[in-house]
This record gives sequence, C-alpha cells and structure tokens, in this order.
Amino acid sequence: MRKAKKLQITHRYKNLSGKSTVVSYKMDKDSMAIRFADSSVYLYTNQSADPANISKMKTLAQAGKGLGTFIDAGLKDRFSRKVR
Repeated sequence: MRKAKKLQITHRYKNLSGKSTVVSYKMDKDSMAIRFADSSVYLYTNQSADPANISKMKTLAQAGKGLGTFIDAGLKDRFSRKVR
C-alpha cells in the first residue's frame, strides 16, 4: 500500500492588511492549496471552484492582499477536499 503524498505549502502569504485568515499557499497549474490561521488546509481546483476563480486566487495570493476575503465571499464551500 502506498503512502499518501504529503502536501507541501510552499509560499508564505504576505498578509499586507495584517488581518488575513490565510497563512500560506501552494499554486499548481489547475489548483491552489491554502493554509489558514487555524492550521486547516483546503485544496481548491479548477473543477471545484472554476478556472476563473483559481486564476483570481493566484493573483491575490501573489499580491498578498484580498485572498481570505475573496474565499470567504464566494468560495468558502467550493473546495475540492480538506487536506488537514
């Protein structure tokens, strides 16, 4: 039996507002994994959240501002799976 590959969160979120619930993230071609302040990790994919939303999430993540608000506003329940 193979062990599940551990998801590595690779980028620390800049959190320019100082109030974000997002701590870090990992971007892949068609998905993003987001680690929140409560240590939970959620995977959002093109299939679960729509390609346009994943693209917007990537832009906000790199900017360091607005990602948590964007997720809370419309994507909170549109994750593919809860990783942790």
